[in-house]
Amino acid sequence: MTQTHLWQAMMAVIFIGWLLFGMAFVVRKPTAHSKEKKRVSASFGAIALQGAGFGLTWSLRRDSFTPIFPAIMPVQLVMAVVAIALVAFAVWMVNAAVRTLGKQWTLAARVLEDHALITQGPYRIVRHPIYSGMFMMMIATGLVVGTWIALLAGSVVFLLGTLWRVRLEEKLLIETFGSQYLEYKRKVPAFIPWKLPAPGSA
Repeated sequence: MTQTHLWQAMMAVIFIGWLLFGMAFVVRKPTAHSKEKKRVSASFGAIALQGAGFGLTWSLRRDSFTPIFPAIMPVQLVMAVVAIALVAFAVWMVNAAVRTLGKQWTLAARVLEDHALITQGPYRIVRHPIYSGMFMMMIATGLVVGTWIALLAGSVVFLLGTLWRVRLEEKLLIETFGSQYLEYKRKVPAFIPWKLPAPGSA
């Protein structure tokens, strides 16, 4: 396999990955609607910042079918495997999260009158698996088509937007579920599946 063939194949993987990623939000089982109890409109500002992160990542494109930095073929193969793994995990995580949320999935931060605290499925791994999937897709796409500068800048902006949105959403969830959500928050990381040990822990 030549370098050109490798990155042509990776472009196809990214394209298919984004199709499957988007289908998670489009192809959903219809669910009964519940009355909205509270909504935080500021969450759309955080969404815009996340979108700007994607825009930055894709704004500086490198030469087609080349690696993100000069490397021998074995290293390029490793980068390709990492990108494929990120796409596969992102697609699974987002599809599983949307199915698990059901009627509670929404673009805006809100709670319903019969809102339930979801802790099963991918929510056992992270508290915000959809943001995890978005971040993984962004990194995979940057590895395949972007420059390292654009990927770095886009990641910083995306993470700022994500942290803002997580803060808004979790304030709402703490108001709704109180100590139940605080205990869940203590045990499960936000959107990167790794958690620093608590101070003083072994």
